[in-house]
Amino acid sequence: MTQPSTISIARLSPKVCKIKFSNPPTNLIVPETVNRLHEVVKELSEDENVQVVIFSSTVFGYFFNHFDLDEAGKFPMLAGVEGMPTWIDLVVRLSKAPFISIASIRGRTRGGGNELALACDLRYASREHAVFGQPEVGIGILPSGGCSERLPRLIGRDRGLEAILSSDDYDADLAERYGWVTRPIPDEELDRFVEGMVSRLALFDKSALAAAKAQVNRVTLPPDADLLMAHGEYVESLTWAVDQARLPLLRMHIAEKGIEKVESRLGYYIGLTNQPPFIWRSLLLRP
Repeated sequence: MTQPSTISIARLSPKVCKIKFSNPPTNLIVPETVNRLHEVVKELSEDENVQVVIFSSTVFGYFFNHFDLDEAGKFPMLAGVEGMPTWIDLVVRLSKAPFISIASIRGRTRGGGNELALACDLRYASREHAVFGQPEVGIGILPSGGCSERLPRLIGRDRGLEAILSSDDYDADLAERYGWVTRPIPDEELDRFVEGMVSRLALFDKSALAAAKAQVNRVTLPPDADLLMAHGEYVESLTWAVDQARLPLLRMHIAEKGIEKVESRLGYYIGLTNQPPFIWRSLLLRP
C-alpha cells in the first residue's frame, strides 16, 4: 500500500499556493519529503500564474524539522545530473524561483528545516512557538543544505558561527534580533498577518516582483558551488568516528525519554551527548 505523501498543496487562488508538511510526531524530513518538495517547487516555478507560495506545517510544535538521522546517508540525488543532491537543487531553485516564498513558522525549525526556511524570501515566526537551530556539529557532523552559506550572510559571521557551533535552540525573539527571521508575530496574529502580506503581494505585477527579487539575489545569494561543496563535506563527516560515537547517545536519550520530549528540547539533549557518561546519566533522571 502506498504511503501518503508528507507534502500536500492547497491552491488558495490562481496566484497563491500553500505547501503543507505533515510527518508526525515531530516532522522529520525524509527522502520522500525531499523528492516531493523538489517536484512541487519545479512545477510552481513553471506556472506563470503563481506569484506567492506559503510553506507551513500541520503538526503543532513543528515547522519543517531536521533530516531523519536514521536516513542521513540515504537522501536522494537528482536524476540525470551527476553528483547533484536533490536537496541542494531544491533550495537553490527555491531561492531563485520567480514567485515569492513565505515561511509561516509555528514550531521547531532545525537543520534541513532551517535551511529550507533560509532559502525562502520571507520568514514570519510565531513569537511563542517558533524555535530555530542547526544541530549537526553537536552530534559530530556538518550542515549540508545551505545554512553555512546563508545564515552568516543574514546575521553576521560571529553569530552564524555561534548558532552553528553551539547547536543550540534559539527562540523567535532572539532570532529576530539576530536577523535570522523577517519578524516574529504573536501566535494568535501569525496567520492573519501572513494572509495580509500574501494578499498584498498577489495584487502586484508578477514580473516586477520577480525582477526585484532577482536584483536582491544578485548581491545576497551564495554561489551555488559553495552549497555543493558543503554537501560533499557533510557526506565525508558521516564517516567520522565522533559521529559514530555521539549518534548512539542521542538515540539512547530518545529511547529513554521518547522522541517528542527529546525533539522538544533538542539543543539541551545534544549538550548531554557531549558530557561524560556519569554526568549525562544523572541528568537524564531530571524532567
